[in-house]
Amino acid sequence: MLSNQVVLVTGAAGDLGNAMAVHLAKAGASVVMWDIQPETAAQKRIEAVQAAGKLLHYAQVDVRDRVAVDAAMDALHQVDIVCSNAGIVEAQPFLEVSQENWQNHLDINLTGCFNVGQSAARKMVASKTQGRIILTSSWVGAIPWPEITPYSVSKAGVNMLTKQMARELATYGIRVNAIAPGIVQAGLAGRQLREEPQYAARVAKVIPLGTPGTASEIAEAVVYLASPQTAYMTGSILTLDGGCSLFQFDAPD
Repeated sequence: MLSNQVVLVTGAAGDLGNAMAVHLAKAGASVVMWDIQPETAAQKRIEAVQAAGKLLHYAQVDVRDRVAVDAAMDALHQVDIVCSNAGIVEAQPFLEVSQENWQNHLDINLTGCFNVGQSAARKMVASKTQGRIILTSSWVGAIPWPEITPYSVSKAGVNMLTKQMARELATYGIRVNAIAPGIVQAGLAGRQLREEPQYAARVAKVIPLGTPGTASEIAEAVVYLASPQTAYMTGSILTLDGGCSLFQFDAPD
């Protein structure tokens, strides 16, 4: 389905990013992995992509660093699809949110998407590539959730960034969409489920379908957004949240 396509995935050594890279490789794409982790620390994740299909290379890139992003993008001979997925979450009650916490979320989750998205778009326009850019948002980009104000605000920004990019890049044939996962037993939410009892207690009540999602379910949706089936889709936020945004705040009888 994605043969002859070069796909860049950021945050590719994390749970969600690695699942995206693996599923895109299985779909026939040649995958480039970026992550802030050094290559030695990401070896198992690299091997997973290699086992699934074709890995072009792994690069250690901090998406906050625009010079590094541009240099790594320039080094790519071709890029057809970009999954800007790198992100963080750190829970703090609103009254306790530190300036550092706030800024880190904006710098990585939002400015990181801007840096990668603009750099990729410029490369696509220069090469006349009618590519796909897929940003990772979250269901809490539209629905407030306790104790993650910086994260929710950053993802709300990603939603609007998606629409702005889609509006302005459509004339070049570049499609821009976002994936908005709900509560997933992996990645950032997976860590919160393991480490934050108050988060796990809330989660037990709010998913109409009953259980958190999986990294594979999110990755399969990313493959869909990257596929020819979505040629007429741009500026959309594809939400996979098990119904969380339907406001079930009490357990069913």
